[in-house]
Formats: sequence, C-alpha cells, structure tokens
Amino acid sequence: MEQGNSSVRERLLARLPQPENLAAYRQETASLLERHEKALFWEKWSSQILIYSAFALVFMCLTDWGQGLDHRASVAFYILTGLMFLGAGSTSLRYYFNRSKVDLLKEVKQVQLQVLELQASLQKNSDRNL
Repeated sequence: MEQGNSSVRERLLARLPQPENLAAYRQETASLLERHEKALFWEKWSSQILIYSAFALVFMCLTDWGQGLDHRASVAFYILTGLMFLGAGSTSLRYYFNRSKVDLLKEVKQVQLQVLELQASLQKNSDRNL
C-alpha cells in the first residue's frame, strides 16, 4: 500500500508545472478559465429561459385564454409549469455550484501562478549568484 501511495505521489508531482514553462502555463490557465466562463454563461442563460417560459405559461393559464381551456388541459399546463419551475430551480442550483467551483479554481490558479513566479525569480537569483 505504501508503494502505491508513493507512485501516485510521484505522478502527481511530475504533473506540477515548472517555472520554466510559466508563460505557457499562464496562457493555458487563461484559456481554461475562459472555457469555464463560457460554459457558465450558457448554463445561466438556459436557466433563465426556463424561468421566463414558466412565468409565461403561468400568465397564459391565468388569463382569459387559460380560463377557456377544459379541466384536463389546464391541469396539464399547470403540471408542465411545475416541471419547468423544478427544472429551472435545479439548473439554477447547478449554475451556482459550478460558479463557486470556477471561482475557487480561479483563486487556486492565481496562487499557483504566484508560486511559479516566485520560484522563477528565486532560480534567476540563484543563477546570478553562481
């Protein structure tokens, strides 16, 4: 078991970015965060569309048009509206969870970049002193 943990540790340490690759890592991080932001935009947009559609359906059911429907059709519209609100709520929750994950990832990447910059400056200073 110890040996398995050691090999996992070694693999994880090998994947850490090196100070020599700082510019490439910075660019890779920026593109990663941009992709996440774009995905979050579409996730929020879909949630808002569901909410507005559900409100429009409720409004239609409460107007004269909805009052003219027979009982089964109005019940079907109310069930559909409830399902739309449920879907919008779950999509909104997923958006807020993913938003917090991306914010945390952004902070971690900023700290990681700062550590890499410090390592690069330390290497540069140690190379000058030698």
